[in-house]
This record gives sequence, structure tokens and C-alpha cells, in this order.
Amino acid sequence: MAKTLSRRDFLKIGGVAAGSAAALAALKNVMSAKASTEIKTAAEEKIVASTCHLCSAGCGILVRVADGKAVKLEGNPMHPVNQGSLCPKGQAAPELLYNPDRLIGPMKRDRASGQLTQIQWAEAIQQVAEKLNSLRDAGHPEQAVLMHGDTRGQMRSFLARFMEAVGSPNVVSHESLNVAAAKLGTYLTQGIYGLPAYDLENANYVISFGANLLEAGPNPQRTISGYTYLRRGRATRGKVVVIDPRQSITASKADEWIPIKPGTDAALALGMANVIIKSGLVDADFVKNYCFGFDNFTSKGDHKGFRDFVLDNYDPAKVEQITGIPATTIARLAGEFAGNGPAVAMLPGKGGLLNGGFSGVYTAMAVHILNALVGSIESKGGVMTQHYMPCADYPKLPSDSVATAGLKTNRLDGAGTKFPLGRNSYQSIADQILEGASVEALFLYDANPAFETPGGKRFTEAFKKVPFVVSFSSFMDESAELADLILPEPTFLERWGDDHIEGFGYPGISIYQPVIEPLYDTMNTGDFFLKVAESMGGTVAKAFAWKSYEEVLQFRLKDIGADWELLKELGVWFNPGYRFAKRGSQHWIDNIVGSERMNAPRDGYFDLYSRELNCFLGEMKKEELAKLGISQTGDGANMPHYEPTTFMGDKKKYPFMLNVVTLMSLGPRSDAANMPTLQEISGMTVRETWDSWLEMNPQSAAKLGLVENDQVKIESPFGRISTKVKLVAGLHPDVVNLPFNQGHTAVGRFAKGRGVNGLEILNPASEPLTGLASFTNTRVKVSK
Repeated sequence: MAKTLSRRDFLKIGGVAAGSAAALAALKNVMSAKASTEIKTAAEEKIVASTCHLCSAGCGILVRVADGKAVKLEGNPMHPVNQGSLCPKGQAAPELLYNPDRLIGPMKRDRASGQLTQIQWAEAIQQVAEKLNSLRDAGHPEQAVLMHGDTRGQMRSFLARFMEAVGSPNVVSHESLNVAAAKLGTYLTQGIYGLPAYDLENANYVISFGANLLEAGPNPQRTISGYTYLRRGRATRGKVVVIDPRQSITASKADEWIPIKPGTDAALALGMANVIIKSGLVDADFVKNYCFGFDNFTSKGDHKGFRDFVLDNYDPAKVEQITGIPATTIARLAGEFAGNGPAVAMLPGKGGLLNGGFSGVYTAMAVHILNALVGSIESKGGVMTQHYMPCADYPKLPSDSVATAGLKTNRLDGAGTKFPLGRNSYQSIADQILEGASVEALFLYDANPAFETPGGKRFTEAFKKVPFVVSFSSFMDESAELADLILPEPTFLERWGDDHIEGFGYPGISIYQPVIEPLYDTMNTGDFFLKVAESMGGTVAKAFAWKSYEEVLQFRLKDIGADWELLKELGVWFNPGYRFAKRGSQHWIDNIVGSERMNAPRDGYFDLYSRELNCFLGEMKKEELAKLGISQTGDGANMPHYEPTTFMGDKKKYPFMLNVVTLMSLGPRSDAANMPTLQEISGMTVRETWDSWLEMNPQSAAKLGLVENDQVKIESPFGRISTKVKLVAGLHPDVVNLPFNQGHTAVGRFAKGRGVNGLEILNPASEPLTGLASFTNTRVKVSK
């Protein structure tokens, strides 16, 4: 048995030779003497390239595997997102792999007793196949619903294909909880439903409307690298301005932080547009030749264009009254933005736009239009369009009358019907079930709606009305506790998968591969559905001829330019160097502006007056628009404008707006809350870890007689929670913040029973036009 260097030995050496070079010599001699019996290296060691899955950045990783164990992660220097670096979350990944609370095999739950029983995968496959076949035999395949979270790479299209083969249109993404408002804003102007990519490295001026570049969002590591180069990697240092009620990490490191009254960003953007237009600072070529609706126009009557609408309604003096930002500051920001190009106005990817009304989408439109006014669409230092690798098309699905009929039914979440402009309404699934919608089978992939949605306890009741609930969680989270089948997936270090590289505009693929054999009796969800399809037989089986999900990836990625063995070796493959499209070219029309419009012309014009929105709202009367929370009528409804946020809770009784913020440490994933290292670094900025806290402006706290670390109650019209208060000077006096991803009642020993979940007391409503969640329109009161 190897003898180790004891603490006593070490202290003895230090005591004899402390303060002299003899200490090093003595330690060296002892270590040399013990080397043959103590220091051992792995008999087998290898480095495996893969991809981190702990946030949406998708960083490339190199995993050191010693004697079959993953012992260390580092960044992959070939990966363009992280370029060899790796944040503390990625470094902590072994805590996920070797977590003591992981589920070790498939289980079924008895609803009457709540008792869990271990089962074999064959039984789980048979149960799911029989359930889906019974729905198809009854002519109701649409009664199967799949809710999913952050599906990456080919998994989203794979899951959609499976449900399409079954015959259900009900594949519901969690986008309505975060990025959908920004995507819709881009869609209603540029005609592309997606988040823009920003050429930060070449921008001279960046203004962020609530986009937390250094901490959260769709790709924080990419924005960190771009931000770093912008500030320190070139001779001319760019300027960064952050508009946010909260002085986030990004705001604290920016050149200028401007605290804005919550929910008024649209007014600020349009106030800036007013100054840019009035001062003649617009990009005349782009606005006149490649934009629709800048000037007044005639089409079945006279219509007011964007220019006159903004000049008539958004004078900086008026905007000052709305936003609390001085008119002189608004004018200065506009001048700097338009006069120091290339410049970009950045959209937030999460939270800030989802303020309970369509005003969040109008805000996204207004911010994105700033880029158009100064010609920053598809230009160096401006906005890029994200392109993707040419993945091979799936074979055409076999003819199936049952599936065809099911796919023609309305979506359960109301997207496209109840919510005319909605693509997904994840949080409203509970409402639809509780209101009587028939759901016979509900699948949860990377989804914990009972915890991650406002008023998530509704799902507890909704699940009781669904006869068959299946969770693919690796941990017993709040939703898995309510499922009939719990089918654990391997961690990202044990399974095959891939991820699209996003944020640079150019296409790329980053691969997941097992760095070790799975520790437990788990199964990749892709492999599970392939086996279910085989068991179902018929047209569903014919639609999935692959034997493994690895084969699916090989098929889909066969044309990207790298063979499978090379892709496994490198872990990443991309086509570097973004190529900007020429304005007005066929490439511009086909891929850059208007390519995804469903009703408006795909003519290559950037819409300042949204023709796509006009197709939905153009014939509506004042009363109909008012029901949608839109006060403008006629042309004004089709252009971005400021709509006052309708807050839940009377301001006199509930004086503060509650903001639930996502931190880089814990992030949005439930399983991250069960990783000790991430808990340990979760609140270092306020000197609080392993718990929740309420951030409050010191002046606001003083008026209530509160001091640092006081235990306080936070009450909204929807409930009450309690935590300690932290005084934060960099915060708008009317706003209080709670960190997300604490307050778990499940998941594991490191997550359970720590802090509170602020989503419990948020407004659970969905915006009536898009189905977006209400995240920032709930007022609260704070008391001891």
C-alpha cells in the first residue's frame, strides 16, 4: 500500500526550515524518497474532444481521462467560441458526471402510493410504444405532447421528426420563457426568426439594451471574447454602453451604465431614432434603397411612415418623462451611436423583454431598427445573419393518413391559433390541460416546467390530469417527481450529440461524444426513441431506419466537410470567415432579409413599418387591439412604439418591480444547482452563496428601515416568499432582484431546500398575441 506524505511530515519540514531555501530542499528530498511508493500516474490516459453542455455557449472541451475516469476538463483551443479557455462551470463538469444524486436506471412510479420501482429499459420502451400506438389506433396521435428545453444540434429536428411520424404537432420549446421576444422582433423587421449575430470585434460603439454580455444570454462566452477584443485586443478601443435597471456584471465593466425605468426601453430606442433622423445621421443608401416604410407611402390609402411617426411622438423631452433618462443624455447617445460607427444595438436574449405584453416585441423591433438606421445590417462591425452547416435532409416520411390527420390539428399550446403570432407557449401548457384539453401522453426532455415557469405549481395539478407522463431527467427534479416513467439520460460526457456554433455568423458544428462509458444504466434519449419507433412498427419504424443516435449524427453531418473520424478527433468543424452579402443581391434576398416571412413579400426590404405585423393587425378595430394590450391603432400598431407595461399589483400596495435574474454561475439548468462548486460561487458579488437573496437599492431599503442581511418577506398578488436582503447601490430604486435557480424542493442534496424560487410569485399569465411568458410585470412589497 502506498505511503503518503502526512500533514505531520509536511509541518515538520516547514518548522525545521521555515523561511529559508532549505524548506524547498527538504521537501524535495522527502518527495524523492517516497516517489517509488507514492506518486503514480495513470496506466491508461487519453484526451477526448467534446462540447460543454452546462450553458448555451457550447464551448469546446478537451477531457483528460485517466484509467477510465474523467479527471480534468480544459478548453479546446480549436473551438472558436472559447478558444481554449473554460469557465468555472465547465471546470466543474465532473461534479455533474460523478454526482451522488444522479439517477442510476429507469423507474416507474405508482400514482396511488408514490412508490418508485426499478424497471428494465425494454419495459419502458414497450410501455411508450404501446401508448403511442394506442393513440394512433384511436385516431388521436395529437394527444401526445413533447415539452423540451435546450435541445442542441440535431436533437431538435430529430424530436420533431419523431413526433411528426407519430402524428402530433405538439413539440413545444421553452423559448417563450426567454429568447422568443427578441426572435420575433427580428422576424417582424428583418424577416428572419432568430437571434442576430454581432460583429463585436469590429464595432466601435456597442449599446446593450439589457443584454448581459458577460454573464447570461444565448452565448455568453462568444460575447465575452468579442467584448474582450473590442476593449483590449486592438489599437482603437470601442465604447460599451449598457441600458439596464440593474448594474449587472456587464454594466459594471462597461464605459457607461444608464439605469432606466423598467419596461421603457422602446421609448429610449425611439427617442434615439428621433435624434438620428432629425440630425440627418441615417445611412441614406440603406434607408432609402433597402428599407420599407421609412417615408409615408400609399397602398390602399395613405399611410404614415416610420420617420414621421417617430418625429411626431418621440421627442427626447417626452422620452425623458417616460424613461427617467435626461433628454440631453438621449441626444448624446444617439449622436455617439450614429457618429462613431460601425455601431450595434444589442437585444437581450432572456427575461428583460418579456414584460407581460406585446410591448416586449415592440421593444425588440425598436432596438433592431436602430441598427438599420445607421446601416449596420449585414455590415462589418454590425449585425450578421447566423448561417448553419448544410446538414443532410431526412428522408421523406412514409405516407400515413393517421399522422397526416393528427398534424392538421391545432397545437395544444395555442401557438398560431389562440396566440396568433406565437411559435411556442411552453408555460401555457398547464393552463390548457387544466382547462380541459385532452393530453394522454406528455414527454419532458430537458424540461422542468414545475420549477422553471412562473406559477409553476400549476403543472403539479396539470400532471395529475395526464394519464402518462415521462421524464428523461438525469436527476429527480420537481417535474420528474410527478412522472410515471423516469428515464435518465447520460450526462453530456457520456453520450453522443452535437451543437451548432452560433454567434459568429459563419457555420460550424461542435460534437459531443462519450469520454467514458456510461456510469449507470442510462440511455441517450435519441437511442430510446429509435427503439420506440422500432417497437411501434409500421410507418413510424420505417421513418427511423438508423440503429443508433450516433448513426443519425453521422447521416446528418456527412456533408459538412469533415469525415466522422476527423470530427471525433478534433471535436469541432467550422467554415471560418463571415462573408457579408452585397446589398440587394440574390444572396441578400434569399438569406439575409425577409427569407422567412410567411405573409409579407420576400423582397429584400428591411421593414421599418412591419408588413408581416400588418397581416395580423391591419384589419383590427381599436377594441380588438386593446384586448391585445395595443393602444395604437392604424399605422402605429404596425411600427414599434412604447406601450406602458401593465403591472400586476397596485403600485401603492406593491411599490417594487420584481426581476428574477439569471446568473452565470447557476444559470438556467436545474441540475447546475446540485453542483457544489457552482453553489459556492453563486453570489460572490453580494457575499452570499448557497442561498438566495433579495437585491435592493440602499435608499429604498432605508425608507423601509431595512439594513443589510435583514430577513424580509417579498409578497406579490400571487404569493409570498422570504429571504435576506442585500443592499446594492447599482440598482434602480423601483426594482428588486432575486437570483434564479435556487428554491428547489428536489434535484439533489446540494440543491434541495436552499433559498427561494422567485418565479413562484410572478404573474403566470401568457401574452395574448404571442403566448410569451410574463416575467417582468409583477409588483411586490417588501417587509420585515
